[in-house]
Amino acid sequence: MNKFCSIFGQLLQLFPRSEFYRAVKETNAEYHARGFSCWEQFISMLFCQLGRAHSLREITGGLRSCEGKLTHLGITAPSRSTLAYANEHRPWQHYQKVFLNLLGQCRDKFSGKKKFRFKNKLVSLDSSTTDLSLSLFDWAKFRRTKGAVKLHLILDHDGYLPSFAVITEGTVSDVKVAHQLHFDPGTIVVDDRGYNDYSLFGKWTAQGVFFVTRMKNNTLYEVVKEQEIPKNSHILKDAIIHLTGIQADEKCPHPLRRIEVYNPEKDEILVFLTNNMKFGATTIAAIYKDRWQIELFFKALKQNLKIKTFVGTRANAVKIQIWTALIVMVILKYLQLSSKFAWSLSNLVALLRMNLFTHRDIWAWLDKPFEIPPVPYEPRQLSFNFT
Repeated sequence: MNKFCSIFGQLLQLFPRSEFYRAVKETNAEYHARGFSCWEQFISMLFCQLGRAHSLREITGGLRSCEGKLTHLGITAPSRSTLAYANEHRPWQHYQKVFLNLLGQCRDKFSGKKKFRFKNKLVSLDSSTTDLSLSLFDWAKFRRTKGAVKLHLILDHDGYLPSFAVITEGTVSDVKVAHQLHFDPGTIVVDDRGYNDYSLFGKWTAQGVFFVTRMKNNTLYEVVKEQEIPKNSHILKDAIIHLTGIQADEKCPHPLRRIEVYNPEKDEILVFLTNNMKFGATTIAAIYKDRWQIELFFKALKQNLKIKTFVGTRANAVKIQIWTALIVMVILKYLQLSSKFAWSLSNLVALLRMNLFTHRDIWAWLDKPFEIPPVPYEPRQLSFNFT
């Protein structure tokens, strides 16, 4: 007799039904629903990511092949048309709320030892583009013969997990999305040269938000003050500057800081731009170097989860699949931090896929994945001897 439900069922315990259906009610996700609940749709899309199903047929077929093991999940395997209709018409905002609820629930686990001494919140801002076929995804405008969807992401460096995301067409610029985002005063935002915009710099500085970015080569400026550089370091210059480009005085009248750093690994000089006047130049360089974590996150997301190809062609279905992938990334990171075994993300995803419907304690399996589980004790039934 099994003492535990399947590993998939134990993963679903991270989503309290009360919070889940509160999000359903807030987004009106089950409006005119007939028989196929949002919980069943959610489990099907989680199975798409964890089981690496490549189509609606594989999702429904994979669940149907495990029909006897779905009872404890509280669902039955849906048909392809039912799942496709739900993905096209039920609001993707529901999955966004589920993601934020899960992130808030697991946040304490992610807050470990910090890399930097300062107490400011450190986040990275970047985007990743996935190419699409314009003939199938006609809403995803990008180029004349190619479509694309773009994921704009804020990565929190406490745990290196996304804290917010925006999904747009490929033609939407990074700066336009950055203007719509809100950061608390004191937050340090790290981004690349794609976010160089004078009005954005001025807006963040007026709001008390710090930024660290790469400076474009054609930026016009004048040096206000040369600052002393630390000895025995790779810092070449540290200066307070004032932007002098077209309408620079109107868009960003604040003084900024320009730092030149020599990179011995690639034998090149990097020029950073920031509005933080208190941190040391070496700290500013280390902050920008830590921005590489968001590139690693995008790489892990695309390599291990289903985000480069989609099981639906409508915009709503694509956004649901991307939000589901972000939810799974939070789950995987939570399992990594909760385990005593040194899991890599790729190994964890692969072995989870093989053991989704295995009836075993997930926490014992995470700590010792290659040990044979103990045989449960089954007391023998007493029998009467009438001879």
